[in-house]
Amino acid sequence: MILIVESGATKTDWCLMGPDGPVDRLQTPGMNLSTIADEANAAVFAKAVDAFENVTEVHFYAAGLLEFPTRLDRIFRERFPRASFEYASDLLAAARAACGHGEGVAAILGTGSNTCHYDGEKIVRNIHGGGFIIGDEGSAAALGRMFLSDLVKELVPEELAEAFAAFHEADYTSVVRNVYKNTAPSRYLGSLAPFLLERREDPYVKALIDRNFRDLFERALIRYGAYPVGVVGGFGCACRAELERLGAGYGLTFTRFIPSPMEGLIEYHGV
Repeated sequence: MILIVESGATKTDWCLMGPDGPVDRLQTPGMNLSTIADEANAAVFAKAVDAFENVTEVHFYAAGLLEFPTRLDRIFRERFPRASFEYASDLLAAARAACGHGEGVAAILGTGSNTCHYDGEKIVRNIHGGGFIIGDEGSAAALGRMFLSDLVKELVPEELAEAFAAFHEADYTSVVRNVYKNTAPSRYLGSLAPFLLERREDPYVKALIDRNFRDLFERALIRYGAYPVGVVGGFGCACRAELERLGAGYGLTFTRFIPSPMEGLIEYHGV
């Protein structure tokens, strides 16, 4: 039996696979591996692990994974003493989910963004996303950042600015506080994307979305060469039409759009 775990900041998806496909699935809160020593996080992890039996392989994918925490590794090995273990990044999860065993480019387009060239087995090049302050082109957070930058400089059309103010704190002091004093500024910026996507036919919003994706294409995707691109992430899926329309002008071909990596990982590990 194969246990696949895909952990993000918001949620962690668990899937137990047998010879004929998924046998059991579970979702738990997301885990920040940099602070996983926290008792509550470890308790959630241990409870989830106890839900599965007869595991012979574990594939654990997580964002920011530099070294898997010893505490969690011990929980895994005590529960599944005969299992083999693989700990890998969320970027490799996206590449396997989007490209399978074929060569291509994978793009994570959610709150943040990241991209890589994948040769069918491993990541051979990664142009770093850079985070929401100096990068994350093509992401929901980047779109929100661009919009707020225009808003505080009074560059947003008046009617749109008024519509935004009806649902959000739009005065300068509130905007600055929400960005610079927020415990999760990237998430705050990304939370503005639905407001904009609902108005994607507005000429200003359309131009903003296009600029966000052109930045992604020019600063990352076209630099990998002429490979098919697979997109992973809810924001990318919501913007499929824009990505395909703009990508054609750059010679980019998008072959797959999936909201989260798990479905693709089930296919990958089931082959």
